[in-house]
Amino acid sequence: RQPVTTHVVPAGNPRWVQRVWERIAEEVAAGRQAFVVCPRIGGDDDVEEGVDLLSEGSVGDDEADGERVPDDDSPRPLADVSGTLELLAQVPALAGVSTAALHGRMRPEEKDAVMSAYAAGEIDVLVATTVIEVGVDVPNASTMVVLDADRFGISQLHQLRGRIGRGGHPGVCLLVTGSDAESAQERLQALASTSDGFELARVDLAQRREGDVLGTAQSGV
Repeated sequence: RQPVTTHVVPAGNPRWVQRVWERIAEEVAAGRQAFVVCPRIGGDDDVEEGVDLLSEGSVGDDEADGERVPDDDSPRPLADVSGTLELLAQVPALAGVSTAALHGRMRPEEKDAVMSAYAAGEIDVLVATTVIEVGVDVPNASTMVVLDADRFGISQLHQLRGRIGRGGHPGVCLLVTGSDAESAQERLQALASTSDGFELARVDLAQRREGDVLGTAQSGV
């Protein structure tokens, strides 16, 4: 495993966001690959996949298992896979870069085909939901961008970050957020400051507490 550097990127700073896409382009030009993670799938009957759920393991294949995080902000548009693919197609720095989508609404054979192509290096940037959280091993993937990162919990972000830096190249993880909420910033800055899972678990417990073992509120699970 190689070290992974993590940075928090404010979504309200256009120059910094532009730099995010330029960073991906630089890695692709160097022969490496990237993940872009979104909290939503997009399209008709959209769902928020793998995040802000009532409890882990309570959803089906269309919505990957996730963890509840506090609703820090008033409702705002969240990044989705289909919209992000359209956005990347318009970024000058990413001209000629091959992209593909991966999410829980796809048929198993479709997901397998996309992952096989990505692992073979036929896809430069994979735009996905949290279906890539576990069980994905692509050593050539060196960069991960998480859009609306404040919608994900600490342990989930830590798991996602583990998909990069698995080969011979150091990784970079960019957590893009439009939230100024103190709790969200604390979570993301914790990810940026350490890769120690025990320390991140401590921060997570301090934020979400131990949960309610007798009721239905499983925020501490």
